[in-house]
Amino acid sequence: MSRFVYADNAATTKISETAFLAMLPWLKEGYGNPSSVYRLGREARRALDQARDQVAAAIGAKPEEIVFTGSATEANNWVIRGICERLAEQGRHIISSAIEHHAVSHTLEALEKQGFSVTYLPVDQNGRVSVSDLTAAIRPDTILITIMLANNEIGTIQPIAEIGAVARERGVLFHTDAVQAIGHIPVDVVKLHVDLLSLSAHKFRGPKGVGALYMRKGVKLPAFITGGAQERGRRAGTENVASIAGMAAALTEAVQNMDENRTNIAALRDKLIAGMTRLPAVRLTGDPEYRLPGNASFVVECVEGEAMILMLDAVGIAASSGSACSSGALDPSHVLLAIGLPHEHAHGSVRLSLGEETTEADVAYILEKIPGIIEKLRAMSPLWEDRVHD
Repeated sequence: MSRFVYADNAATTKISETAFLAMLPWLKEGYGNPSSVYRLGREARRALDQARDQVAAAIGAKPEEIVFTGSATEANNWVIRGICERLAEQGRHIISSAIEHHAVSHTLEALEKQGFSVTYLPVDQNGRVSVSDLTAAIRPDTILITIMLANNEIGTIQPIAEIGAVARERGVLFHTDAVQAIGHIPVDVVKLHVDLLSLSAHKFRGPKGVGALYMRKGVKLPAFITGGAQERGRRAGTENVASIAGMAAALTEAVQNMDENRTNIAALRDKLIAGMTRLPAVRLTGDPEYRLPGNASFVVECVEGEAMILMLDAVGIAASSGSACSSGALDPSHVLLAIGLPHEHAHGSVRLSLGEETTEADVAYILEKIPGIIEKLRAMSPLWEDRVHD
């Protein structure tokens, strides 16, 4: 295979050279435990402090409001379970949306089995939550609102600032899973009125296995992991200094280059969308306006998404069908069903997510190869034959 095009940046990103170089000292010479008082430990502690400053600066937070975690999934679990544990006597009602990542939705489902009540707000055909629906859903016993900033499958950006303003006015804690947005669009925790925010390094060219939680000053969560005083007693376990340094370097670089990257990537995305939607019975999913710069997601009628992904892979194109975290599932995407697609269309999803290394030649190659793949798969589909003859 002579050509390879990576178009699955929403699943994970290639680590940047800046992040890689920032990690190296702490993988070799700087191996001290940041809780130790001697020089090696103090140097590792300074690296943690610097990284905390960098992550905080990137999202408009204070350094003491940043807690390092092993992933955004951990941060999401910590927030939801922790708030429920702390405020159960005050109320047992949570508000979320019908299109959350499974790190949130599965956690909520587990809590429902423990007697908590969850309102899953519907979304419109573009995947947007209604602020008026949210306002109407708030009850006296509502203790938490958790709604993602941008969707991982269809790229839709939610009206988080408006939701946050309502939550703040009504005195309800507000959490957002910002995994897909951080490093790609401007995120300021103060302007968004969020109390808690989760992020993951590998979505903005940092290493895998490290994330962070923004916890607004004054918000209290019980420790999610006990056994040590790390992270001011909030998250026990020796910190992953190298990965944290890499995350901070990657995020700083992403924010510094954001304006240029957004412009370039969105232009390529628009070319890809224009080319794909010219094909018969191919439809864009997600909001055409409130959309992540790199996300181009579609449903292709009378085609099985998994088969399309495998055939794309055979010609050197890495893409996904729905969310990478739910690959292997036989059921259609809950996100696509929530925006009103019938089951048979939801099975034919393809997500092409672009990054800063994507080129015009890459987009041209995708648009060269995908029509033939769709045509070949439809030639084997009795559904397509029936559709053509209707």
